[in-house]
Amino acid sequence: MGQATASSNAYYVPHASVWPIVGSVALFLLMSGAATLLNGGSGMGLLKFWLGFAILIFMFFGWFGAVIKESLQGLYNSQVDVSFRMGMVWFIFSEVMFFAAFFGALYYARIFSIPWLGGEGDGFATNQLLHQGYEAAWPTNGPDNVGGFFETIPAWGIPLLNTLLLLTSGLTITLAHWALKVGQRGALIFWMSATIVLGIIFLYWQAYEYVHAYQDLGLTLGSGIYGSTFFMLTGFHGLHVTLGTIMLIVILFRCMAGHFTKENHFAFEAVAWYWHFVDVVWLGLFVFVYVL
Repeated sequence: MGQATASSNAYYVPHASVWPIVGSVALFLLMSGAATLLNGGSGMGLLKFWLGFAILIFMFFGWFGAVIKESLQGLYNSQVDVSFRMGMVWFIFSEVMFFAAFFGALYYARIFSIPWLGGEGDGFATNQLLHQGYEAAWPTNGPDNVGGFFETIPAWGIPLLNTLLLLTSGLTITLAHWALKVGQRGALIFWMSATIVLGIIFLYWQAYEYVHAYQDLGLTLGSGIYGSTFFMLTGFHGLHVTLGTIMLIVILFRCMAGHFTKENHFAFEAVAWYWHFVDVVWLGLFVFVYVL
């Protein structure tokens, strides 16, 4: 079947590609190596893990490069654009459900489990039968004091600063989108660069916060239910900010190369959607993890 152009009504059918099998091999080596390391293996597990990671990065460059080349050649039409948009919407929805699971764990532990352990409700008085003297107060590492004593991170220090940084980055990427739509390339590059800088500063302060928590506050991933939910939520969000920053850098280079027009710039929009999603998740984290 011949390749469809952007002006045709036929749906574009991509040619045979080696990248899916390369990605499958990369993920197999990556997860196999990680499983080996988690089960006590060292040398071979570490080798497989990093080899899989390297192949995965190679696959990203190759596969996304092929998609970019096809887009610049005008092979995609409006139907393909709709598919890209639907795919990004479902991807972000899956990310929403991912974080919803961790927020749900935090809610369940805080609202139900901890009060039950303190004797609340109509069931057995577990605080008397199992954990005498336990005070059901949040934050807690549980009745067995898992991980030992810890202190929490005040919301009005670094967390508030990071909130302001991300909210500002949401504004700068919106200004970059506006500059793209009105054809102001200089402003586009400036505001994109500002968004990237804000993301990097956010990551710096989050890393600083983690070091402070481990070294000075005794707050670790092993600090019971509070430590596990705190680091799972903030850690995965930090991972998403890292990935989003990398995506922004790629889009910045594409903006500098003139890949986008006023009418055709979905790759930019997709990354902007993702970045706004990261902002919204952080607002939830700031309120429910740090403030309340």
